[in-house]
Amino acid sequence: MPNKFYITTPLYYVNASPHIGHSYTNIIVDTIARFKRLKGFEVFFLTGTDEHGLKVRQASEANNLPPKEFVDNLVPRFKELWQMLNISYDDFIRTTEDRHKEVVKRVLSLLYENSDIYLGDYKGFYCTPCETFWTRTQLKEENCPECKRSLEEISEKNYFFKLSKYQSWLIDYIKEHPKFIQPSFRTNEILSFLEQPLQDLCISRPTSRLSWGIPVPFSAEHVTYVWFDALINYISGAGYINDTKKFSKLWPADIHMIGKDILRPHSIYWPIMLKALGLDMPKTVFAHGWWLQEGEKMSKSRGNITDPVYLVDKYGADAYRYFLLREVSLGMDGVFSEKQIEKRINSDLANDLGNLLNRTLGMIELYFNRKIPNPKRELDQDIKLREKTIGLWKTYEELMEDLKLSEGLSYIWELINFSNKYIEDSKPWELARQKDKRLDTVMYNLVEALRIVGIAISPFMPKTAEDIFSQLGLAKDFKFLDLKECGLSKPDTTINKGKPIFPRIE
Repeated sequence: MPNKFYITTPLYYVNASPHIGHSYTNIIVDTIARFKRLKGFEVFFLTGTDEHGLKVRQASEANNLPPKEFVDNLVPRFKELWQMLNISYDDFIRTTEDRHKEVVKRVLSLLYENSDIYLGDYKGFYCTPCETFWTRTQLKEENCPECKRSLEEISEKNYFFKLSKYQSWLIDYIKEHPKFIQPSFRTNEILSFLEQPLQDLCISRPTSRLSWGIPVPFSAEHVTYVWFDALINYISGAGYINDTKKFSKLWPADIHMIGKDILRPHSIYWPIMLKALGLDMPKTVFAHGWWLQEGEKMSKSRGNITDPVYLVDKYGADAYRYFLLREVSLGMDGVFSEKQIEKRINSDLANDLGNLLNRTLGMIELYFNRKIPNPKRELDQDIKLREKTIGLWKTYEELMEDLKLSEGLSYIWELINFSNKYIEDSKPWELARQKDKRLDTVMYNLVEALRIVGIAISPFMPKTAEDIFSQLGLAKDFKFLDLKECGLSKPDTTINKGKPIFPRIE
C-alpha cells in the first residue's frame, strides 16, 4: 500500500505522571503524522503505555495499591495530556491488554521453538531504575553506567535470547541501510558499540522475585523482561497474528520515534527480534535528544521535571508545541526554561505571526468593510511576495520529509517576516488615503500569504491554523496541494477578525 504511513512513539513507563520528555516525543510524532495526512497518506499513529516491570511494582507498593489498579489510575493522565496537546493518535496500546499479552506469548513460543531462546544461569548486576542487567566487564565503577545509581548483584536461572547469533547480520544490515538509524551520527554510535561481542539478552525474571509481568508460556516460574515485552507493541498494535490483513497493510513501520536513551534496545534488540521472527525491519529508528535543565536530563527518577499540564495551562497547547519544535533541531538536546518559552511567544508568535494576522484583518475591516478585496494594479514588490508565497511549498516539503521540523518552522517564518516587511514597504494606509487601486492587491496578497502560512503551520500548531482560517473566513478543509496555488482565497469573502491569537506576555 504506497499511501500508508505507520509511525510510533515508545511506550511510556507508568511509574509516575507524564513529563516534558513524553510530551516532546508525542508532539514530534503528531506533527509528522499531521503532515503526512495533509499529503493524503493513510496514517496509523500508535502510542501507549508500558505497564509491567519492577519499577511499576515498587511504585504501586509505595502507593499501597495492587499493580493493575496503580497503572489503571495513571494511564488516564497520559490520555488527558495527549488530549490537551491535540495529539491525533489512531491507537493507544497498553501492555496489560490481552491483545498485546497474547502476541508476546506467541512471540516467545515461536523463538523458543526455533531455539533462539534458552535457559541459562545469570550472574550480574541489576539496575532497577533502568530495568537493565550489567556484567562485571561493563562496569567502570560500582554504580549503573547509565543512571549512576547503585546496583544489586543477582544470581539466578533465567531465559536468554540469542542476540549474539545475529550480531554480524545486524552490523551488515545497518551498514547497508544508512537511513535505518537516524540521525546519522547515531548510526556510528551503534556500530561502535557492536564492535564488542554482543551478550545474549536475559528476557525473563523469576516469579519469586517479580510476579508483575507477562507469564513466560513455557515456564510457570518466570515472567517476561519488561523491555522484551514492550518492544513487541509495535507489531501487536499493528495486528500481528490477530489481524493479518491489518498487519500486512501496516508493517513495516515507517518511523519509530524514540528518545536517545533507549536507542540500543530499539536498534539492537528489536531488529534482531524481528529478524528471528522472519519479519521486515522498520524503515527508520529516529532518536531525538533530551531536554536539559541545569545541565541534566529531565526525568522522573531525577526529580527535576516540570509538569507539562502546568505549562499548557499557562501558555496554551500551540505555544508549548511551537517552543519544543522550534527551539532545537530534531536529534539534538535542548535547554528548557520558561523564560525562553515567553521569549518565543512574544517574538515569534505575538510580534511576527499574530501581528501579521491582526494588521491584515484590521485593514480589511477598515478599508474594505470586512470583505477580501479583488486584486488589481500591482508592482514588482507585489509579484515578489506572491512568488515567495507560492514558492514556499517545495523547500517546506523537503525539510518536513527530512524530519527537519525546526528548520521547517524557521522557513515558514521567513514568509511571515517577509510579509510584515511587505506591509511596511507598501504602506497600505497611504494607498488608502490616495485611493490607489493597488491597495486591493496588497491586502489580497497578505490574505494569500496568511492562507499559505496557515496550511504550513497546521501540522505544528493545529488550533492556530484553524483560528487563522476561521478569521480569514476560509474553509478549513485544506490539503497540501493548496500550498502550490496562489489565488485560492475568494474575493468578497467576509473575514471574522477575532482577538489576537497570541497575546504578548508582559
